[in-house]
Amino acid sequence: MWLNPEINVWLYQSKVDMRKSIDGLSIVVASNMSKSPNSGELFLFFNNYSDKVKILYWEKNGFCLWYKRLEKGIFRIPKDKSQISYEQLRWLLDGLDVSNLEGYKKLEYKNFF
Repeated sequence: MWLNPEINVWLYQSKVDMRKSIDGLSIVVASNMSKSPNSGELFLFFNNYSDKVKILYWEKNGFCLWYKRLEKGIFRIPKDKSQISYEQLRWLLDGLDVSNLEGYKKLEYKNFF
């Protein structure tokens, strides 16, 4: 399932015709991003106005396509990144500018005394 904090999230930086569906977007992933569309990773695509996003991913035995259209406002897509974290994806979908945000770093301790 794509609701996994460890999953890789890839941004396609060029604008995409939102009429493209699974097959068309899979070709973009393979040809333009040099990634495997059935890797289980998330691939995000935005339209010209940045008010629509499609997320393509593979789950077990088939592709899934998730679509969101904003009624007001735009997605603030980071122009300097081709990959974001799952946490940044949540922020992006909530309307935040992930270029200016950084969450807490994951801490790991071996000794607790």
